[in-house]
Amino acid sequence: MKKKQSQTNDRYAIIMAGGRGERFWPVSREDRPKQLLALLGSRSLLQDAVDRARPLVPTENILVITNRAQASAVRRQLPDLPRDNIIAEPCGRDTCAAVTLGAALVGARSTTGVMAVLPADHVVSGAKSFEQVLRDGFDLAARGRVIVTIAIKPTEPATGFGYIRVGAPLPPPQGAKTCRTTFHRAEQFVEKPPYERAVEYVNSGAYRWNAGMFIWSFVTLVEGLSKHAPDMAEACHRWFKVAGTPKLAPTLAAEYPALRKISIDYALMEHAQNVVVADGTFAWDDLGSWTALSHHLKADAAGNCAVGDFVHVDAARNIVFDARTKNRTVIAVVGLRDSILVLTDDATLVAHKSQAQKVRELVARLAADEKRRALI
Repeated sequence: MKKKQSQTNDRYAIIMAGGRGERFWPVSREDRPKQLLALLGSRSLLQDAVDRARPLVPTENILVITNRAQASAVRRQLPDLPRDNIIAEPCGRDTCAAVTLGAALVGARSTTGVMAVLPADHVVSGAKSFEQVLRDGFDLAARGRVIVTIAIKPTEPATGFGYIRVGAPLPPPQGAKTCRTTFHRAEQFVEKPPYERAVEYVNSGAYRWNAGMFIWSFVTLVEGLSKHAPDMAEACHRWFKVAGTPKLAPTLAAEYPALRKISIDYALMEHAQNVVVADGTFAWDDLGSWTALSHHLKADAAGNCAVGDFVHVDAARNIVFDARTKNRTVIAVVGLRDSILVLTDDATLVAHKSQAQKVRELVARLAADEKRRALI
């Protein structure tokens, strides 16, 4: 790959915004998934993610990887980003393909670039703490050929998150006077555990939640892909050559369908020996389902979390979300417990909280029904 002139600021942010958010149906749809929704305020999760990167990364260095169905909506939500900074994948091929594409785009601008890969659908509280961890991660990734992953000390035995076992704290990087983040060597990546195992992880103090946030230099990532996912490294090389030109879109359209569908965790993180874990000192949630949303909503005395005109008798621990834009009415509930009730203009979801993950299966069933396909 031909080296290009270094830019004044070699820091980049790759915002991963191509998810479908199926478990937030019926509010989340293919062309307007959860990351484009203002679920917890006036701005969408995507806008919040971009805002968190702005203090450390110039606007022209913020890139958003999305898909064709969502690209127009993403551009409307982020009007100050250059048009070429919003890139649509032709089809979904999991996170490794998206990361590889982001690396090619960064490398074409600067082969000395350092990039943070950040999800668009997470909830983060504590902006200053987040900025400090991101800043220290950028500095460490720029100093040596290490992969930095930001992880969170667990506060409960959550079974919906992956975990990372960490080693003893590493000494601060030499010469890094303002480094306040604690770094560890990553010892093992663990998939979503059963509850009993998650309890052990929390009690041990040696595990962190895998937050899916990474920082690495272009060179480090290409080296890692070359060693552990050579097919992706080859794709990165091809896309690097056409990045920033009219040839990129047709090249992606021709090559993307044949790519392996694999996550960056499986393809690279679980195999690499140069992974360093940065302790995230901020509150974090990946907002993976309706039950997760309830953690961020105020509950009444009976534990009901409601967005809308809600009244009840003897109902407890329910999640009620009224997203209707017309003909809104009172939502009256009697005796219902531990349930999810979501209303939109064209659909209503009723589910038990223990079955929240199965909303994804429901969406698949709707997709297979020609009469209801438009609802997804």
